[in-house]
Amino acid sequence: MNTLPRLALFALLATAPLSHPSSAQEWTRFRGPNGTGISTAQGVAVAWTENDFLWRVPIAGESHSQPVIWGDRLFLLTAMDGGKDRSLVCVRKTDGQELWKKTYTQPTHRPGNKNSGFANTSPVVDAERVIACFVSQEHFWVRAFDHAGKELWSRDLGTFASQHGHGASPMIYEGKAIVTNDQDGASSVVALDLKTGTEVWTSPRGAGLNANIATAYCTPITHTRADGSVELLLTSQSHGVSSLDPQTGALNWEAPVFTKRMVASAVVAGDLVIGSCGQGGGAGNFLSAIKLGGRGNVSKTHVAYKLTKATPYVPTPLYLDGRLYLISDAGIATAVEAATGKEIWSERLRSEFFSSPVLIDGKIYCAGVKGEMIVLATGDTFQELGRSPLGEGTHSTPCVEGGRLYVKTFTHLVCIGKK
Repeated sequence: MNTLPRLALFALLATAPLSHPSSAQEWTRFRGPNGTGISTAQGVAVAWTENDFLWRVPIAGESHSQPVIWGDRLFLLTAMDGGKDRSLVCVRKTDGQELWKKTYTQPTHRPGNKNSGFANTSPVVDAERVIACFVSQEHFWVRAFDHAGKELWSRDLGTFASQHGHGASPMIYEGKAIVTNDQDGASSVVALDLKTGTEVWTSPRGAGLNANIATAYCTPITHTRADGSVELLLTSQSHGVSSLDPQTGALNWEAPVFTKRMVASAVVAGDLVIGSCGQGGGAGNFLSAIKLGGRGNVSKTHVAYKLTKATPYVPTPLYLDGRLYLISDAGIATAVEAATGKEIWSERLRSEFFSSPVLIDGKIYCAGVKGEMIVLATGDTFQELGRSPLGEGTHSTPCVEGGRLYVKTFTHLVCIGKK
């Protein structure tokens, strides 16, 4: 190569825009990119032993919080002293060393469900701040911190009434922190300004088919419609699957067809959105597929199908390449045609699940109560690819970044990946 072309090449490289650090950030909220549970990572192992852990560190207290990640830091919630002290914890992703912890004391009442706790939710993070919820019967605190742990603002949304405690994680959309506050009392979805915490809009929620049970645990997702506009999709017993305008909070449409509590978040599957409801023990659990679109109450016009066999109550399903993958609480894995609900395969996994499965490189990773990560193949045939230890049980959904898995077990945070 002669000198002039080489100089031209160097000049081009010097003036080319550098990629923004945020382009590499993937698992910044519950269930990763837009709550889909689908990671772009490659090279994550499908089987390992405890000797293969990159690191495993204790996390004080009890927690089912899924970690979120930005840069070299992971953030998660935990609760100590029977839930009286609630903490946002920041650890270094390379070795799990705690960098800082912010702790708040608040009154506590034990949730009626022994599988619940006081730190069920995940924070959400962007380039400048971390948003986390600290909820008790007396207060619903939403707090923002910078990445060094400095509190930037706080907002109290009021009291929170629920038999089983709080479980909906916040999300970030276009300069707003969006928080679902579906509870057995006065309910709403609230958008707060990311910089100041001031209210941008509040969307009131109804009491549902059973006026005594309206609490829901959905984390919202966004969906871009054919006309390019964006809608916010949520699940709750009071509104079923519903669509809000993320700029104003106005209701676009709703399908209130669910008769039981809703824990799993919404999943877009082609031109359908999936919701499921249930109760402890699994009696009467069902899943409904709702056609996207419409106006107002679409429950009589937009229900595509309903499934009642081995449907999940707590774990959120996955969608990939026309198939919907379900992992039931009782440990039955099922693949169905997303467009029709026709079963493709169904198998027992000999485990139980409260965490939601995630998809990595076309494989399904399921973190179980018994302390195993079960990896399944996607496609038209059931295939178990691996069954590996996590050190102890978990109710937490995995966090994925690069070629590594981060799992919050009952008392530890575990990192699995290439050395």
